[in-house]
Amino acid sequence: MTSAATEHTSLFAPLENRTFRSIFLGSQISSLGWLMQTVALGWLMATVSTSDVMVALVQASSTLPAFFLAVFVGAIADNYSRRMVMIVGRSLMMAAAAMLTIIMAFGITDPWLILAFSFLDGCGIALSDPAWRASLGDILERRHLPTAVTLLNVGFNTVRSVGPALGGIIVAAFGPLVTFALTTLSFIAPLTALWRNNWKVQRSTLPREALRTAIYDGLRFTAISSEIKSTIVRGTLFGFAATSTLALLPLVARDVVKGGPISYGIMMGGFGAGALLAGLINPKLRRLLTQEWMVVLACIGCAVCEISLAFTSSLAVATFCLAFGGAGWVTAWSGLGVNVQLASPRWIVGRTISIYSAFTYGGIAAGSWFWGTIVQNYSLPLALGWSGAATLVVAALGLKLPISDRSESELEPSGSFSPPAVALDLKPRSGPILVTTEYVIADGNVDWFLEIMQKRRYAQSRVGARQWTLTRNVQEPTRWLETFRTPTWTDYHRLHHRLTEADKDLDQELLKLTLATHPPRTSILIERHARTGAGSSAPVPYVSHK
Repeated sequence: MTSAATEHTSLFAPLENRTFRSIFLGSQISSLGWLMQTVALGWLMATVSTSDVMVALVQASSTLPAFFLAVFVGAIADNYSRRMVMIVGRSLMMAAAAMLTIIMAFGITDPWLILAFSFLDGCGIALSDPAWRASLGDILERRHLPTAVTLLNVGFNTVRSVGPALGGIIVAAFGPLVTFALTTLSFIAPLTALWRNNWKVQRSTLPREALRTAIYDGLRFTAISSEIKSTIVRGTLFGFAATSTLALLPLVARDVVKGGPISYGIMMGGFGAGALLAGLINPKLRRLLTQEWMVVLACIGCAVCEISLAFTSSLAVATFCLAFGGAGWVTAWSGLGVNVQLASPRWIVGRTISIYSAFTYGGIAAGSWFWGTIVQNYSLPLALGWSGAATLVVAALGLKLPISDRSESELEPSGSFSPPAVALDLKPRSGPILVTTEYVIADGNVDWFLEIMQKRRYAQSRVGARQWTLTRNVQEPTRWLETFRTPTWTDYHRLHHRLTEADKDLDQELLKLTLATHPPRTSILIERHARTGAGSSAPVPYVSHK
């Protein structure tokens, strides 16, 4: 095997990058503290509240912010410094941990107050996590993205094998107060790494996108991409079904295994150990299996774990079964996360990751509440058994919504665009802009023309074209008119900067189809409103030809 190939398949290859290594290791320290806090919160809620739903809502409260804030934080991550966004998010998480320490120091253990600060902690996660994952493509070479995404999941779940056990020991020996204090201190590491490291980011020469436009573009791109939509559906349903293991584990430790915080920590350690093992063999599995089969096997592993927990009261057996759950958990999320990264160009990756996170975290939050409700109204074994069956259904969905095996993205902008000459003094925010292109197509080329225009509609709409239409002249059927709009003159420039080489090749294909005496003719119009009467206005077009 060549050196390049080895680097491509090695799980630890991204750690050779100093910036990535520094932030990754700092994040591991804070993840350790956060997991210790999770154990403390879960166990504290189980002791101060008699409601099983409240216990399950501890996890839901930290995941709901990612659902509600996703489209906003994604647009922020794509339009502002991702490094500063990460710093703000980590600072918010540190503030939440500090406030939990303070209220515990005063002996305040109100369940709703605990959920409130857990929700604030989730806001910090919602802000920093998409920016961190979107920064991977800025810090690392693209060929290292799959292993980097896997490494992030493996790293977190490796810490998961230590953090809960350590958290259980600290809670049992010193109480939640000390655990919250240590969590607060753990956030110093990633904040220090972010302050000390700055990485080069390719900046656009165009003005920053308006937040509303950025959100709209992100939602539209996601809606158009069939790959991302399939990944979101599978990820959301997987999160809903498989989260029962983590959401109900405190109840399994308390009511089934009849243990305490240490038993809970040991079982979480089994979950993390399985995740670590799966991460280590993930690069080899990626060479042997398709991404779809890896997701299917991951779902089966989680289902085995959930169903097994429903029928055992042995700590050793439960810990062993949780290793299958951990292996399935990290394999599924790594594969799904990689697919979103590779299906998104750099200019919008923060938004697609955030939207994907919104739905998947929403699925996790809904699943946490749903399975907790099932436990309260029926029984814990029934909830685990049903969640196992639901996870198998997610695996079967691959027949309708398969996960692709994209190894590299062809969606990166070509970066070349010569703006057309215009006769008007257009400002960056001038608009709306209407673009029309007339084609003269012989009857024998119509089918080929329509096939190319279908690709062109997808390409133009994906990068910002709105209200794209194709019309045919009923009096001269050889004449066709393509039209689309952009909100402003800057958005028109931004659209062309985002087009890929493959998108621009469509122009050459269309040129071959048009009659030699009638090449495509593009007109650029801007809407203006002139008063024609009291309180009335009508659009007046200004035309420029390219």
